[in-house]
Amino acid sequence: MKQLFTYTTALLLALALVATEASAQQFSKRKQYNSVGVSLNAMNYFGDITPKPSIPSFRAGATRPNLGLTFTRRFAPRISGRASLAYGRITGDDSKAADQNDGDAKYRYNRNMNFRNDILEFAATGVFDLIENRNNYIRRPDFVPYVFAGVGVIHHNPKGLIGPNSNNISEGSYVALQPLRTEGQADAYSLTQFVIPFGAGARYKLNKQFDVGLELGFRKTFTDYLDDVSGNYVSDRTALSSGAAQYFGWDITKEVANTYTKSVQGGEMRGKSNEKDWYTTLGVSVNYILAPRVRSPKFR
Repeated sequence: MKQLFTYTTALLLALALVATEASAQQFSKRKQYNSVGVSLNAMNYFGDITPKPSIPSFRAGATRPNLGLTFTRRFAPRISGRASLAYGRITGDDSKAADQNDGDAKYRYNRNMNFRNDILEFAATGVFDLIENRNNYIRRPDFVPYVFAGVGVIHHNPKGLIGPNSNNISEGSYVALQPLRTEGQADAYSLTQFVIPFGAGARYKLNKQFDVGLELGFRKTFTDYLDDVSGNYVSDRTALSSGAAQYFGWDITKEVANTYTKSVQGGEMRGKSNEKDWYTTLGVSVNYILAPRVRSPKFR
């Protein structure tokens, strides 16, 4: 995945340089236009709680929906700018993702971790069309493949599912994991993170003002805690008590230990801290073109 990100970034930079010449050529403002769109996507994550501890391993059964809104401005024959707002969920479950009969996966099965994480994302991306359009929106090409890249910010909040327990805790409920500092972190990780969105897609012209599209997007993140799993098990589990009691009003430490750690020794590896988490979206979109206002020429 690191190589994919490097190669994709290099390709997009090369395309941007090529596009500079096209952008410099005259492109009448009367040909520029805006569009708004909605998208429905399948959302997956790559991280520690997947069938294999490597990218791009993922479990199809963990796929969850993602909804998005976009606003796009066409600036040049090949170049557009897009702002997007999306909301979706990622999930992971060791008991379903890892094979208990696989020697390499048995550790993750016995680890028995699970999570779900609702992610709100805002992104600004540049879109480079592989087929140019020097005409107005009415005469745009019928089919246009494209690539995109940009920057974004997300707000996330990983939660864990409570299993059978002897405490007065509702089985089947979800609790926020970041405040519990499940790895004994001195400081809780941030729930707001930067991401780098990039990917490719294609648009098809339905009629004068509607396009439909198909798009695959990757999100490189800078956190290893989308799933609340990164480093080692906490050496002293009593270190969890203070934060948990302060946040929930009762001591969830024993429950966290039973549900997420089972019979492990403090300090043992819990996740691959050298790998950051990723997530992807694959889906369809419908875009509506906002017809630009045409000013009547002035006669003297």
